[in-house]
Parts: sequence; structure tokens; C-alpha cells
Amino acid sequence: MQTTDLESIVKLSSPQYEGKASLEEVLFKRRSRRQFIHETILKTELSQLLWAAYGKSGTITKPGNTHFNLLTTPSAGASYPLKVYTIAGNVECIEKGCYQYLPDDHSLKLMQTGDLRENLCQAAHNQTFIKDASATIIITAQYEKITKHYGERGAERYVCIEAGHASQNVYLQAEALEIGTCIVSAFDDDKIGELLHLVPEETPLVIMPLGRYPVHV
Repeated sequence: MQTTDLESIVKLSSPQYEGKASLEEVLFKRRSRRQFIHETILKTELSQLLWAAYGKSGTITKPGNTHFNLLTTPSAGASYPLKVYTIAGNVECIEKGCYQYLPDDHSLKLMQTGDLRENLCQAAHNQTFIKDASATIIITAQYEKITKHYGERGAERYVCIEAGHASQNVYLQAEALEIGTCIVSAFDDDKIGELLHLVPEETPLVIMPLGRYPVHV
């Protein structure tokens, strides 16, 4: 494992706004899947999943000619307190490592190199399917972004609602791509923080492993 000193940016492919499956179909088929086969997922697929989680969906102009980005996930007061990371282990054309997703330009910032799936598994109380996943999305929160407007209610309620929106977006997009995922919230916060080098004000909320799954699951 190596922390990078030089900023390395991976540009992702443009998100697609039309798919083969209808919303009603993916809602009907959506399942939590915890069995993964060791197959590569495509860079375009990971790109689409990250965009679904917390990607840019438009721009509006506020009074004073200030531009404001809208994301795929609704946020109280458009405060957007979440951050999204991915641990890539078996993704086409993406080096193994930990990346932060940057919604504004739909790209990944390399944070660490190396295969971190075993470390992530250990931090999540040795739930072994996590190390079998091709990649994992991790959602964190910076509570001060929302508490400065909404106080403790923002931390206790609004952040949880927003993380739920983002997670469901990943669920539905994964189902549309025939990729398995599930929500994991049983993990050691401190170990996840150490693994991702989170700042003290940042709290991990959700882990979502991603991978191909057996057809019978």
C-alpha cells in the first residue's frame, strides 16, 4: 500500500442517460447480492455507478450570476455533505487503489495505490464477500456542511436520508448494469478512517461492494 504524493486524476467516461432496462424493471429485480465471481467490471460501468451515486446532473444560476451544480442525489439545502470513494481491485483500465470521486468534473483522484480489498474486508469485521468484489463504493459524511444550516437535526436525520438516496441510486444503477451490490454498515469506523486517510471531521457511513454475480443469485 502506498499513499500518493503526486495528484493523479483519472477521467471517467461520460455518464449515459438512457439504459436498456426501465425503472420499473430494476425496481422489481433489485436485490442485495453478496456473492461475487472473479470477473472484471468495466471502467464505463464503475463510471456510471459513481455518477448515479453522487454525480453532476445539471447547473443552475443563482442571483448574482453564481453557478451552482446539481447532483443526482437530493440534499437538504443543497448542502451536499457526502463524499464518495471507491476501492478498485478488478476494474478494466483502472489501477488498483483507493480513489476519491470528484463530481464536478466526473473524475477520480488517486489517494493510494495497491489492492486494499483485504484491508477493507478486515475493517468490515471480515465479511469475506467484500474482498471478492471487483470494486467498492464508500460513502462518508462531513457533518459540519449541514449542521451549520440545520443544527443537530441535519446530522441526526438529513445526512442519513441523503446517504439512503445515494445508496439506492447505486442499487438501481447496479441492477440495470447486471452488477451485484449490497449495503454494508457493519464496520469499524476508525479502521475505515485509517484506511481511507479520512480527516477527523469525516465519518464513514456506507460500504457498497460491486461485482458480477452468479446467475442463480
